[in-house]
Amino acid sequence: MPSPETAFHDLSHYVALPRVSGLALSPDGTRLVTAVATLNPGATGHVSALWEVDPVGEREAYRLTRSAQGETGAAFSGTGDLYFTSARPDPDAAEDPDPQAALWTIPRQGGEARVVLSRPGGVSGVVGARAADRLLVVAGLLPGASDEAEHATLSEGRTTAKVDAILHTSYPIRFWDHDLGPAVPQVFALDDGPAPGVRAVPEDDADADADAATVASPSVPGTVDQGREKHLRLLTAGLPAPLHEPSPVVSPDGSFALVGLTVPQGRADLREGILRIDLEDGTSRTLVDEPGTEAHAGPVSPDGSRAVIVRSRITAPDRPPRPQLHLMDTDTGETTPLAHDWDRWAQPVGWTPDGSCVIALADSDGRRPVFRIDVESGEVTQVTQDDAAWTDLVIAPEGATAYGIRSSYLFPPEVVRLDLTSGEVTRLPGPAERPTIPGRLEEVETTTDDGTRVRAWLALPEGDAGSGASTPHPMLLWIHGGPLGSWNAWTWRWNPWLMTAQGYAVLLPDPALSTGYGQDFVQRGWGAWGQAPYTDLMAITDAATAREDIDGGRTAAMGGSFGGYMANWVAGHTDRFRAVVTHASLWALDGFGPTTDAAFYWQREMTPEMAEANSPHHFVADIVTPMLVIHGDKDYRVPIGEGLRLWYELLSRSGLPQAQDGSTAHRFLYFPHENHWILKPQHATVWYATVSAFLAEHVLGEEPRPAAEHLGLAAPPEQASR
Repeated sequence: MPSPETAFHDLSHYVALPRVSGLALSPDGTRLVTAVATLNPGATGHVSALWEVDPVGEREAYRLTRSAQGETGAAFSGTGDLYFTSARPDPDAAEDPDPQAALWTIPRQGGEARVVLSRPGGVSGVVGARAADRLLVVAGLLPGASDEAEHATLSEGRTTAKVDAILHTSYPIRFWDHDLGPAVPQVFALDDGPAPGVRAVPEDDADADADAATVASPSVPGTVDQGREKHLRLLTAGLPAPLHEPSPVVSPDGSFALVGLTVPQGRADLREGILRIDLEDGTSRTLVDEPGTEAHAGPVSPDGSRAVIVRSRITAPDRPPRPQLHLMDTDTGETTPLAHDWDRWAQPVGWTPDGSCVIALADSDGRRPVFRIDVESGEVTQVTQDDAAWTDLVIAPEGATAYGIRSSYLFPPEVVRLDLTSGEVTRLPGPAERPTIPGRLEEVETTTDDGTRVRAWLALPEGDAGSGASTPHPMLLWIHGGPLGSWNAWTWRWNPWLMTAQGYAVLLPDPALSTGYGQDFVQRGWGAWGQAPYTDLMAITDAATAREDIDGGRTAAMGGSFGGYMANWVAGHTDRFRAVVTHASLWALDGFGPTTDAAFYWQREMTPEMAEANSPHHFVADIVTPMLVIHGDKDYRVPIGEGLRLWYELLSRSGLPQAQDGSTAHRFLYFPHENHWILKPQHATVWYATVSAFLAEHVLGEEPRPAAEHLGLAAPPEQASR
């Protein structure tokens, strides 16, 4: 079989593209490690491996780890050892029928990876101090356990009894795609030697009592062998509410850590403050806990005296969030504003070594650049000028260089070096090559009736359809989720080039509620989802379809999550589109609000009046456009009930006529074991193939394709440009 023109012309080639994510830099700045996900042998999942990238850019990247289970969460210790988590088999232990993610290390001088710590329930993360031999571990602890031995006993009891029930006493109970509990996330210090009170038994001590021998054996959680025992020391016991996905920030000298403090407020409502934990004696104290605000800890200054944090007011029906930077005294918790005149929502990522500047990332005008903020004056300087989005930025010890993961709609994530003074960017030899893109990218913008500028990316097929030599392109309006977000980075789940390879143009707009355009732009859509966001989308669609190379009579609207909500709203308010695709979408807001995984957040904006005025289900009778509904049963952010109700009401009440046998032009693509995102490669293939077939039928006017072609039951036909 001949190779496709590009990876985007064949779904099997597309899902096999390697995916780069995450970045860790050694304390001395000489080693750079990233993760690369590739298909497993059965093409039923992606497996990550760690790769080392040369910071200088002279050597090719090379692979550090290899296993069927994969490796994630790379982090360096202050001494230069590399740590990661993996459920790969431990060569020194007996076979485990239910392997859990253990903590592994590769010594700085090289050699094979070895297990540092294994425990029931696994390890979810590790973070190290930059200038000290101090590691923190994030892992779950079962209720009723105060140490690792009790946790192991309780875990064994549940496993033996085959119990998976969870008794909840607080809210929330789920998050995005997974249940919370029964284990509660905790932060531990990783200390040398056996746990206090545990006596190691020399091998030649034949008279040692059996109890002591049992306690010191490798079966005790956290022990590996007598020569290199490690144990966990609990740091976050006795907090007012369970931590939720803790991400501790360790001071450079390893003396303390800042941890997000979950604070109950009212009934089934939470906010976040900041806790300081002394890592030597385990004592803790609250630094930030202010009613009406939330605070999130950012990086600690090189001397440990300050941290840059993000504070935001608690939202209200008429008041969106407004995250702002502050400098916090790490001893007293006192805060002072930093760059409050800057109208962007910033994510602080590090300090320059002299402590004079904070480096941050922020959505801005359809990009996500790197910024430098002068600590004394608050002056903000944009460092990068490329049409890209940056993540995972790490600063070299000398302070003039940084490394990051950069992507745009023209290339997937890749590792690059950044000169923080000049802004010069150098792409480093990485573990994945840039794929050939089947098209080109332009920007489109318009001015709405209220005088607001609205912009979008427009992905176009190869060639110039506006020359008169070709037929103008059919166009797909893609609406992003969030709703507080922006189309500014490469996405594997909603990739426009798969559609340009089929001849479509894809419009990627940022309507009201999008980030990167200032606080007023968010305010325009807050509590009024069906107003400014909708009119912005229609205005930018008008601007795009006015082009000679776009066929305004052959269009479709598509979106996921909040984008799916907007797709539903669009379907009930206009018949301008030939088809609508709605994925993991909100349909009836009165049902969504109390059943989503973080109902307290949405209830702050979604009053009964707001839900009534902005709920798409009230307009089902006005829907005359064929809709493809897509939902995963394990979706906790937008529960499956939304998709089920949407499907029933489309068939029973929409304005689209049905056949005598009850069949309809609407379709429902249901994934029993997927969640808010369709992650399995074979299901992603089904997703794209089904969407393509639905659009080909209704936008292009082609004959319906047999379901077998896009449900993995038959080989799909060759995808030709249309």
